[in-house]
Amino acid sequence: MEGVIPMLGKKIGDALNEQLNFEFYSAYLYLSMAAYFEAISLNGFAHWMRSQAKEELMHAMKIYYFVGGRAGRIVLRAVDAPPKEWASPLAAFENAYKHEQKVSGRINNIVTLAIKENDHATVAFLQWFVTEQVEEEKTASEVVEKLKLIDDDKGGLFMLDRELAARAPIFNLPIEVAQA
Repeated sequence: MEGVIPMLGKKIGDALNEQLNFEFYSAYLYLSMAAYFEAISLNGFAHWMRSQAKEELMHAMKIYYFVGGRAGRIVLRAVDAPPKEWASPLAAFENAYKHEQKVSGRINNIVTLAIKENDHATVAFLQWFVTEQVEEEKTASEVVEKLKLIDDDKGGLFMLDRELAARAPIFNLPIEVAQA
């Protein structure tokens, strides 16, 4: 029948809703990291994390619109509180890298489910996320490696802070801190 929206199956809908909510948690995590970096006066690191939080919100909204567009039901859940302290900038970025690896695994599991469920539209939709996660892991890993090279060199840390401050935001949400 032409013009009929292909309905989202229950298993896929549930999995996408879980991921939608996990993307919101990811945004919370990165905002918490931004607050940590602001508290230790690494404003470039904080800017990078606020930009990352914006990306996670964009990811959540992509899923939101896809589920709705497939006549699925969107189910929002409470977002768990993220950690608020890290032992060091390196520990925070190692956490971010591990988190991105977890996101990649979750996306891959949904792709596998979509293949099993013969849901080609969801497989096609998720390919963007698969590609995005390669970039997300690479970017976080590169910062981890730079922080390892810097070790205890404060000058190197401030140079990296300046580099991270140059990250261009992907879109404008009111998450930026007003500059006085």
